[in-house]
Amino acid sequence: MPEKEVIERAHEDAREGKSASTQAGEFVREEIHHVREGKHGASSTKQAIAIGLSKARRAGVKLKAPRRGKASSQVKKHVSRDYRKGQSHTRRKPSARRSRAARTALKREGHAAASHKSLAKQGRSVAQRRGSAARHSSARKAVRTKRRTSKGRSRAAHKGTWSRRTRAAG
Repeated sequence: MPEKEVIERAHEDAREGKSASTQAGEFVREEIHHVREGKHGASSTKQAIAIGLSKARRAGVKLKAPRRGKASSQVKKHVSRDYRKGQSHTRRKPSARRSRAARTALKREGHAAASHKSLAKQGRSVAQRRGSAARHSSARKAVRTKRRTSKGRSRAAHKGTWSRRTRAAG
């Protein structure tokens, strides 16, 4: 069950007219924190993100299923079930035995899935699949939304140089 403030932040995002993926981001963030603080583990970064998205759908975020060809039929089935659960207001008590089994299985997993390195790797691999035009447009948007002063852009450039240098060294 997601924490109360996570649900409130997602509702606030919805009121502000932000996209469903932004609202769901709150749940993903919470899940990453859970893995980091040792509440449970995750076999991969992808799994941690998937758990967060599932919780978001079940909490009522109108997050659609992946497009055709982007996910297996099994994943689509799970997604549609989560979506229906979130949109219907009939709440049934979750099975204690099943919840315990899931938690125990996740506790056996590692915590590296939520490391900065693995999250960055996941982000880069997803961006790579999107294609150069999409990456270009999102980079342009990032520049637009950055502080509109030359100082803000300069600071960002310095940060980029620094992170590239550390990545090359490490």
